[in-house]
Formats: sequence, structure tokens, C-alpha cells
Amino acid sequence: HGTDMAPYLSLADQNRLVVTLPDTSTQMGISAALGALDDKIESNRTLQALAEALGSAVLESVLEPDVYGFPEYAADHRLGDVISVLETGSRPRGGASVGCAGVVSLGAESVQSAGVTTTTSFKTVPHEYAESMRRGRLEDEDVLVYKDGGTPGNFTPHVSAFGHGFPVRAAVINEHVYRTRARAGVSQGLLYWVLRSPWMDQEMRKRGTGVAIPGLNSSNFRDLPWPRLSDEQVALLNAKLSPLLTSLLYLGTQNRTLATLRDVLLPELLSGRIRVPEAEDAVAEVIA
Repeated sequence: HGTDMAPYLSLADQNRLVVTLPDTSTQMGISAALGALDDKIESNRTLQALAEALGSAVLESVLEPDVYGFPEYAADHRLGDVISVLETGSRPRGGASVGCAGVVSLGAESVQSAGVTTTTSFKTVPHEYAESMRRGRLEDEDVLVYKDGGTPGNFTPHVSAFGHGFPVRAAVINEHVYRTRARAGVSQGLLYWVLRSPWMDQEMRKRGTGVAIPGLNSSNFRDLPWPRLSDEQVALLNAKLSPLLTSLLYLGTQNRTLATLRDVLLPELLSGRIRVPEAEDAVAEVIA
């Protein structure tokens, strides 16, 4: 009913709709099959939270922060001395698009932390544009810093990571995101947890706040402090934090796969195009 500009379905019409549902036993089978996917997703999220906390604890145990939570900073090193890559990406004129074919373009709204995303619909740029980009093409375990954001006069940094299929197989970044990589001898895991630390968050906020458009320019980013660490401590942290970062990304990739399978199976099961035993086999294969 309604006009072409404002179509609607009245409550009376809705009440007359006939909905065909599977029998009770089939409904219970569908719930069990899809519930196994949800349980696995939740289990992975718990593992991610534990890995994040463990990484932070490992770093803090080596740094021994003061009563204010800040570690001793290296007198002769800044963050710029530790990183080998610091670059932003770009978007074509008119910006990135949603729901179009192309290469995913990640922005501040896309990813919250390594392995955790709040969206399943990413903006894209044309393949030709992505291939022409000289900066901002992502590699496995790139650490991402969202350099612009927050309310006027208040900068809110975000730190994440990309790779091993998370949140997608291939992607670029837009101009609001830094892609960072550490120099030889410092792992991406160590870089990730240093940038994710509460004291580095405060250092970034201090440098990015107080301007009309909050943000962290490249000079201020390079001038961020680096904690005092011996070669032995760096080696220890590399060994412990690298596998944790990799695990976070793989768990994020698996969760996206599980969620996609769940969303594909539900209408197929309800329609009867796929039977519960077939769905159970598909679920068992993925979560094994």
C-alpha cells in the first residue's frame, strides 16, 4: 500500500501473511547447528581478550612502570627511530564506495583492534586505483593507527592491525590512517602493544589534542617516546608478543568466516534447501 514515495505494509496485511516454519524438531536442529557457530565465535572473542591482556601484561612486566603508569623512556630513541614505514593512504575523487566491487579501503570506522571489527560492510576503491597507489597498500601484520578523530579539541587515537585474512585478504587505507612497520630487530607484536599501551595512548592524546581538527601529524607521531629497553628485553618481548599478534589476527579471520557461514546457512535451512545434517557437517568442518 501507499504511494510510490512512501510504500508501507499495514498491520492488518501483516497479520494476514502466511509464514511457513519447519517442524519443531527441525527448528531445534537448526538452533543447535547455528548455536555451535555462535558458541565458537564467543569462545574466540574470549581468547582474543585474554591475548590482548596477556600481551599488555608481558610488556608491563618488562617495563616496570612508575606509580603513574609511565615507563622510563629511552633518552636517545624516539618512535621515529624504531619504525621503518609510516604512511597514509588515499581515496579517489568522490571517496570510497559501499557495496561496490573493488579493493577494500579501511578507515577509522572499520577496525577496532587486531582481530576485532565492528562492521561487515567495507568501503572499496576501484582495482585500478588501488594498484596505482604508491602508499597505503597493506601487508600482513601492519600496525594501523587512526590518526584523525575525536571531538573538536580532543583527539581519540585507535590502534589496530591487519593481516592473515583479517579483516579481508587484501586492502588499502585512506588518508586518515597510518600504516606502520618496525625496523629490523623490533617485531610488529612489540610495536602493536607499545602503541596500544595506556601510557602511549596518553602521549598521543597530548600531541593530537588542542587543535581545531584533532589529529596526529607525522612529525608528532615520530616524536612519540620509546621505552628504555635492552637488547635482551627486546628479544624477549619479540618472542612472546609476535605469536600473540598473529593469533589475534587468525582468530579474527576465523570469526568472520564463522559469521558468514551462519548468515548463509540460516535462510537455506529455513527454506529446506539444506537439511540439518548437511549443515551440521559444514559447521563441524569449520570449527574442527
